[in-house]
Amino acid sequence: MSYTYKGKVYSITAPVERISVNKLNVVVKDKNGSQLFEFTDLNESKSFLESIYQA
Repeated sequence: MSYTYKGKVYSITAPVERISVNKLNVVVKDKNGSQLFEFTDLNESKSFLESIYQA
């Protein structure tokens, strides 16, 4: 699954092992390692989490 944020494309590979959320920061750990997503708006972070859960 690919996600574009602020012109940068992030790739998340299944299976997702862990998702950690702290206000506007989301860390996704998949089989390729951990990625930090830093958002500026709470609605953006929620939308991102919804897209991960639906995948």
